[in-house]
Amino acid sequence: MDLYDKDVVSIRDFTRDEIESILDLSQEMVPYALGEKTDRKLDGRILGNLFFEPSTRTKLSFESAAYRLGCDVIDVSEMSMTSISKGETLADTIKMVDAYCDLIVLRHPYEGAARLAAKFSENPVINAGDGAGSHPTQTLLDLFTMREAKGTLEGLNIVLVGDLKYGRTVHSLADALTMFGAKLTLVAPDSLQMPDDIVSHLESNGCHPRKTSVIDDVIDQADVLYVTRIQRERFPDPAEYNKVAGTYRIDNAMLREAKSDMIVMHPLPRVGEIAPEVDGTRHARYFKQAFNGVPVRMALLCAILGGGRS
Repeated sequence: MDLYDKDVVSIRDFTRDEIESILDLSQEMVPYALGEKTDRKLDGRILGNLFFEPSTRTKLSFESAAYRLGCDVIDVSEMSMTSISKGETLADTIKMVDAYCDLIVLRHPYEGAARLAAKFSENPVINAGDGAGSHPTQTLLDLFTMREAKGTLEGLNIVLVGDLKYGRTVHSLADALTMFGAKLTLVAPDSLQMPDDIVSHLESNGCHPRKTSVIDDVIDQADVLYVTRIQRERFPDPAEYNKVAGTYRIDNAMLREAKSDMIVMHPLPRVGEIAPEVDGTRHARYFKQAFNGVPVRMALLCAILGGGRS
């Protein structure tokens, strides 16, 4: 694996071998992420966290990953306190932040912003989510969570549920799972189904996903149930959001039909699509999934900034 000084913009930029190498390195990082071991290999490096959208897990896990490795963090998350509020362009902002750090982590509401940032930054850029586009580091931690639970990524039956139109996490995840021969089932209302261009890309790579709007018909076949929030903030028309809000809700009664070792994942935050009663079941994996962002992002920082073991 050679990710030194490389941008991470899309999961499509990775080969299967590179993904597996990152996951292997992530496994090595778990005791460091837990604080059981200490590793300061990125001492003297500076990470620039540039978040134009709200974030809890992604932002904090990048910060935790950096601090666990001895890397300092400069943070921009309140845009009203920056020159962006004065009309500074994204390109100029990126050039300035680039001058102050060794790597930029960018979250932005517009698809394509991360690739634009990579064009103007001399240092590496990691895409932490760009609109409804891509979220590659979320995909890596999702794959890590699946492999950790199931022992393999090969040929799993994955059911993706909820907002598949605007959900950038499922866009990236579907691409990656195709590399491992996954069987995909897409559960969503017609208005929120996976975009045609993404389905076409999956099909061109040998994956032919099944589409349905009825979760009860497929839950018993799932190895992984990946649930997503229907995202109010992505809808241009609030009335359209109200038509589909609350369409799916996973509860213990529904899970009685599931395989005993099926896991439920969610990129979080949840707003009602998974009942709290599920938290105590053997199926729930979403909080461990959120923790896994730390070792995975530690592995990426090490690989990109030159401290990787592989």
